[in-house]
Amino acid sequence: MATKLKTVAAIADPLEDWSLPGWLYFDPEFLEAEKAAFLRAAPQVVCHESEIGLAGEWRSLEYCGESVIVIRGDDGEVRAFANVCRHRGSRLVDGSSGCAKVLTCPYHAWSYGRDGLLVGVPHRREYPGLKVETLGLVPVALENWRGFLFVTLEPGAPSVAEMMAPYEEEVAPYRFEDLKVLGRVTLRTRQLNWKTIADNYSDHLHIPVGHPGLTRLFGRNYRIEAREHVDRMEGDLVERPSENPSELAYQRLLPEAGHLPASHRRKWLYYKLFPNVAFDIYPDQVDFMQFLPVSATETVIREISYALPDDRREMKAARYLNWRINRRVNAEDTELITRVQLGMQSRSYAAGPLGTSEVCLRSFSRKLRRMIPEARLDQSPPPGWSGCANA
Repeated sequence: MATKLKTVAAIADPLEDWSLPGWLYFDPEFLEAEKAAFLRAAPQVVCHESEIGLAGEWRSLEYCGESVIVIRGDDGEVRAFANVCRHRGSRLVDGSSGCAKVLTCPYHAWSYGRDGLLVGVPHRREYPGLKVETLGLVPVALENWRGFLFVTLEPGAPSVAEMMAPYEEEVAPYRFEDLKVLGRVTLRTRQLNWKTIADNYSDHLHIPVGHPGLTRLFGRNYRIEAREHVDRMEGDLVERPSENPSELAYQRLLPEAGHLPASHRRKWLYYKLFPNVAFDIYPDQVDFMQFLPVSATETVIREISYALPDDRREMKAARYLNWRINRRVNAEDTELITRVQLGMQSRSYAAGPLGTSEVCLRSFSRKLRRMIPEARLDQSPPPGWSGCANA
């Protein structure tokens, strides 16, 4: 037995109890290494299939320097394409949504059908031997998970269905397939590394310190767990009335969600899919959030809400109050993580200890060290270490 314990101790990772070093949170070359290692392969939610119910309706996503269009064809199929003309590379569409009979390039008017095929080439005779069938829009991998449409720029990551497999029974009663969009896509630019945001949304210890409203609503009963590809957090609304008017009204007005099991009718759930997609599941609605890196120190937070059709006045009020409460929480988080980002960029910062309950942060750090071994270093290597062409 003593020999066995010694063997286990010998292979234990000495960094297991330590967070990631600060340079990972502002180094441009490390971001390029992340893109190559896992960011470009990570599934990204674009929209719900109900948002593009008609032929020609499309939604777009900007991610890792790419623009992707998801569009419904005349045959009812939903497809994803690179938002790039095959002639001279111009972007085809602007904005986040629209509807089109054909996708016509604003530069030279090459046109593409709703199925991505090239259907129009001005001055056609100037291109002898042109094979239009080979010059359709470049397809992008698309996954429909419970009505939500995810795109993947490169292969290499498990599907969303595989990631969420351990929680399928818990998610099923929420009827994701029947959800409808609530409001519009919100984009919030923050001068933060994407990991600073992602870490915060898997950190339960800051909630009683930095979120007094959530503490009033849930007490200290937040529970977290970390799986290979998903972090999960949950909290149950307490019966003690809050002193805050919006929180008190939410507690009192939140109507019964009869389609949910009794255990989940007063529960807030949170899932984060590695590395940068998260969604909050409430009895009244579902919110998606992505942390889309622009640079090593700038990230766009992309958010959108969905809900089951429900005309009850209490439900409409609860959803409004949910929004008010979460706006306050987001403002608190922005202030907190801005402080963290500034600290990470200080030369005085070295990796800090992780508590035994910080299982999600431990899991995240472990994955990054495995995927990018340089994450184990206290300081960044000499320039060019990643081998990324655009680093």
